[in-house]
Amino acid sequence: MSRSAESYRADLSDGRAVHLDGEVVDVTTHPAFAGIVGTMGGLIELAGGEDFRSHDPRVGTDVAWWWRTPRSVDDLVARRRASEALAEETGGFVGRGPDHVASFFAGFVGRPEVFGPRAGAVIDFWRQAAAQDLYVSYLIIPPSIDRARVAEGGEPTQVRVVDESPAGLVVDGAQILGTGTAISDWVLVTCIPPLKPGQEDHAVSFVLPVSTPGMRIHCRRPYSLVTSVFDAPFSSRYDETDAVVVFDNVTVPWEYVFIDRDIAATAAQFHATAAHTLGNLQAQVRLMVKMRFLLGLARRIVTISGAERSATALAHLAELATLAGSVEAHVMAAEYRARVDDSGVMFPDRRFLYTTMARQAELYPRALHLLRELTSSQAIDLPSSVVALDHPDLPAHAESPATGAEDRLRLYELAWDVIGSEFAGRHHQYEMFYAGATAVSQAHVRRTWRMEEATDLLDRVLAGWGPDTPLPAS
Repeated sequence: MSRSAESYRADLSDGRAVHLDGEVVDVTTHPAFAGIVGTMGGLIELAGGEDFRSHDPRVGTDVAWWWRTPRSVDDLVARRRASEALAEETGGFVGRGPDHVASFFAGFVGRPEVFGPRAGAVIDFWRQAAAQDLYVSYLIIPPSIDRARVAEGGEPTQVRVVDESPAGLVVDGAQILGTGTAISDWVLVTCIPPLKPGQEDHAVSFVLPVSTPGMRIHCRRPYSLVTSVFDAPFSSRYDETDAVVVFDNVTVPWEYVFIDRDIAATAAQFHATAAHTLGNLQAQVRLMVKMRFLLGLARRIVTISGAERSATALAHLAELATLAGSVEAHVMAAEYRARVDDSGVMFPDRRFLYTTMARQAELYPRALHLLRELTSSQAIDLPSSVVALDHPDLPAHAESPATGAEDRLRLYELAWDVIGSEFAGRHHQYEMFYAGATAVSQAHVRRTWRMEEATDLLDRVLAGWGPDTPLPAS
């Protein structure tokens, strides 16, 4: 039986230690979380529909497509369509929805032997999470201070093992970029940056309920505390929250430990399985929807402002369409050129997947720039709130050539929430650094592009002539 929005909300009242402005708050009642809890509950409930699910014999029930390990191109197509439909509910502006970390687990269980003696723990949790439609977030980035601190001989702040007992591992420290952790059910904790010999205590992978005693979730300042949905349609509903999560001598039961102080396995869980590929495929499907949304918003702005015959406006639309088409083309190419690996997992072609990720830091800011130029000052000259619409002065002065005041203002409030609000700024930064530094994505491209195909082609062409080759006869 699929999960309802109401049951998701009820499950969040579990005593979790979510800190905001120096206080522990209840995410089910605090206004900073009202919008995103409602949105996430709606997505979880939507995922109970038959278009989003298929029977998985290893689980023994119908599960959402993103929990399933793809074994065929048809599986990849169904998976993409499910994530695409989920992203369309928010215009692609919820980055870490219920299909994101689930996609990593679909990769983990496609090659569970990577986890060695802890493989059973991975499979057991995956079955539980898939069957119960759990919303899982992750913490995979250490605090940025660690490198300098350790170089100076100080203690690291990154999550690390400090003890163990028959009950499990004892971990202490912190991880950053806990997007959605405050409102998720469980959290996966591990490390994706490469670790070096001597850092074995950091080389762990485990899951915990977010309500685990000793876990403290410190959220950034919320963007959702706004006047109304009309004034901030995305900020008010889609602010996922990001957080630093501290573990204060937390015991991780052995049944939830996937990797125990093993540097090679910590890296292999992402790159020797399909986890990194499937997780990032979900992210690029969401970006594909987001770029399509930006194009639709731009086109409507051109129409509503009466700029359909402006050469500049039309050129901007063409460039936005090119950017959106580029992301979609790479997603589809990755699907079309998919191949089965030796474990029977259908891998989307990593070349095209990583090519888009490497361009993400450039194409999204460029799309925002084009959208800014199309909105011009219209996205700034807006009333203070929806209440101002009641004044008789506004309607006559807020209309456009194509529509009335309310529809025009509603569109430009949306545009501002996409290009100029704090929420918009966060998404700008998020898309630029989603895949880490550009050099990281470029390294993935170099590693997966199969350069030998290009050099083999070069060699075949070079072999077609030499010093004694005559000119073609006339």
